[in-house]
Amino acid sequence: MHKTGDVVLGGLFQVHFFSSVPDLSFTSQPQQPTCHGVYVLGFKLAQTMAFAIDEINRNTNLLPNVTLGYTLYDNCLELGIGFRGALSLASGQEDQIVVDDTCVGNPPVVGVVGDSSSTNSIAISNVLGLYRVPMVSYFATCSCLSDRQKYPSFFRTIPSDSFQVRAMIQILKHFGWTWAGLLVSDDDYGLHAARSFQSELSVSGEGCLAYTEVLPWDKDTDELRRIVDLMKTSTARVVIVFEHPSRMIHLMDEVVRQNVTGLQWIASEAWTESAVLQTPHYMPYLGGTLGITIRRGEIPGLREFLLQIRPDLHHNSSYGNSLVRLEHFYCGTGWLEGGGALCTGQEDLGNVDTEYLDISNLRPEYNVYKAVYALAYSLDDMLRCKPGRGPFSGNRCATLQSLEPWQLVYYMERVNFTTPFGDQVSFDENGDVVPIYDVINWLWLPDGSTKVQNVGDVKRTAFKGEELILDEDKIFWNFESKKPPRSVCSESCPPGTHMVRRKREPECCFDCIPCSEGKITNKSSGCPEDFWSNPQRDLCIPKKTEFLSYHDPLGICLTATSLLGTFICVVVLGIFIYHRTTPIVRANNSELSFQLLLSLKLCFLCSLLFIGRPRMWTCQLRHAAFGISFVLCVSCILVKTMVVLAVFKASKPGGGASLKWFGAMQQRGTVLFLTSIQAAICTTWLVSSSPTPHKNTQYHNDKIVYECAVGSTVGFAVLLGYIGVLAVLSFLIAFLVRNLPDSFNEAKLITFSMLIFCAVWVAFVPAYISSPGNLADAVEVFAILASSFGLLITLFGPKCYIILLRPEMNTKKAVMGRGIVS
Repeated sequence: MHKTGDVVLGGLFQVHFFSSVPDLSFTSQPQQPTCHGVYVLGFKLAQTMAFAIDEINRNTNLLPNVTLGYTLYDNCLELGIGFRGALSLASGQEDQIVVDDTCVGNPPVVGVVGDSSSTNSIAISNVLGLYRVPMVSYFATCSCLSDRQKYPSFFRTIPSDSFQVRAMIQILKHFGWTWAGLLVSDDDYGLHAARSFQSELSVSGEGCLAYTEVLPWDKDTDELRRIVDLMKTSTARVVIVFEHPSRMIHLMDEVVRQNVTGLQWIASEAWTESAVLQTPHYMPYLGGTLGITIRRGEIPGLREFLLQIRPDLHHNSSYGNSLVRLEHFYCGTGWLEGGGALCTGQEDLGNVDTEYLDISNLRPEYNVYKAVYALAYSLDDMLRCKPGRGPFSGNRCATLQSLEPWQLVYYMERVNFTTPFGDQVSFDENGDVVPIYDVINWLWLPDGSTKVQNVGDVKRTAFKGEELILDEDKIFWNFESKKPPRSVCSESCPPGTHMVRRKREPECCFDCIPCSEGKITNKSSGCPEDFWSNPQRDLCIPKKTEFLSYHDPLGICLTATSLLGTFICVVVLGIFIYHRTTPIVRANNSELSFQLLLSLKLCFLCSLLFIGRPRMWTCQLRHAAFGISFVLCVSCILVKTMVVLAVFKASKPGGGASLKWFGAMQQRGTVLFLTSIQAAICTTWLVSSSPTPHKNTQYHNDKIVYECAVGSTVGFAVLLGYIGVLAVLSFLIAFLVRNLPDSFNEAKLITFSMLIFCAVWVAFVPAYISSPGNLADAVEVFAILASSFGLLITLFGPKCYIILLRPEMNTKKAVMGRGIVS
């Protein structure tokens, strides 16, 4: 079909179903290929392009003063025929066509609408892309065509298969179909779809393929029989098919022959609206089919344009008209055998209800319409360029007289317009349109007729990704239950069991075995960290939280012991204050004794921080309070020991100078200095790696041990080590002066107290490390209380005994008379 114009657009359409290509044996002159079996939709698509160009030529706002023409070729669904047509469009070298009175020949085109097949589009785009001739397909969906490096001038008004595949997976997910079969055509369209489907299923984890089969290109009876046998024996009740209508017929013939029913078919857009399959012969098997199809649109005035065609036997140039009349309307063999009159070529097509005139469901036609307008709007944008402000080198604009195809590609990549139906058309960086599909359902009505109805849509949105909307009440299910089928390899495991994959089978196939402790549900998933499974393994229940509590017997005992020690310290302090003027108190450095009692009181109280639910402040404070309190205590003992040694030396001739280093100020300063070192250690520890509350699940599976993680083991070790150094130093000095005269016998008490203190903390370290959970806190509290009581009893017990029970010994004479004083 050809129409002259200032600018000519090309078109490639499938006007015939089948073709006969001669054998190229190179022994004789090859014959031209022949086409047969008229495809009414293909012819209608070609007429839609003619209508769109006619409408644009009548539009005074779009391409004013420019007339569009067209040259359309039939590809007969054969790559060689389509490829030859595409090269003819691009080069203009074809059999001569009379264009007007003065010029002959078919002029080259500036853009091509087509091809319908992905394989044809790949081959043609590989060549046309070299010259940047824009090609806009209305039906080629292979995701491989989105590769801009390979196909720089390819565009399409139909979404790619990558989106179609995701749309189908959305349908599978919606109905819970995790087990499906996949059949694909033996070409780029089918093979890329299979690869994409397997990849998307693997990533999404929404299901598995029971089988993936490539349908034969020809009617290979043995191969089709094997595939249908597989479909019949498989447990998958859902079959997804990417195939062309002409070859779906071969598959369905075998399905009918073997009477394979009970399958839910999901159709790709290639055959989802094919009328040749919606016949009483196939509908008992294909009824209820769900299909992904091109978005429906409306094209006002198209029917009137189609009605202008008048079949005319006497004009061979009206190629399409004769085909439509002879083979599809009412002049075919069946018409004549039924008593119909011989056609005259002047019949009125409007009197016949045909697929050709049906405009109620324009889908691929709407894509052709948008493709033509995309080229037209691009040309219009190009011609509206203002000189000196163009996008090309030197700010040049393209002109109609010197137009090069790559210049039109530039504008195609930026085109943006709205159709009369209200759809916005633009192309992304890959040449694809914004994806949207309708979901349709094949109804098999009681009277034997068929109906294809829209039951939803799937589209990509900016915020939700692929969004599927279905009206399930409208869906016809071709099953006795009138409900969606169940298609899974293995049923979900009951509560209390979990799935175990079967070897060498897809992950959707599994066996169910009882769950182990702490696991529930059909996938044997673990309960959340703070939960545990009940005995039936079907419910997660909160784990018991364990810590050293004030309500536990152990916690109560430790708390009572701590308060008792604190109370005794207060009593002893009161006794010493009340008897502060007595020789026994004054002779043993009363100020350091008061400091020591206060520090012991703090030691008893700090043990309470280790009891109760761990919190951030208690975790941080407990070790700091423990470390500083004990350093304060041991510092007082160390200074006491050093003072005893200094006093003994001062009592000897010439030893008075040693006392000047141990006056009251020096004693206080020494205690403060030693304690500040521990305070610095604690501060560094808290700032660098502070202790924090920690839920430990390693000790027990069914309970949580709530404890304080020390944060830095090094910090804790330095804190304990510093206390140990002071304690050992106090012990050594006290041990050296243990044999002093009785007047200075406090050295013996200090030696004994430090021996107990060191023994307790040496035993503490291995006990603490080996104690699990809250027992570690109990061990530390016990060590604090034991060492505190050891110091309190050994250092103050004998003195309180003398003060309270042996007051006769609490005299200056008694104290001074017990030893030899120089």
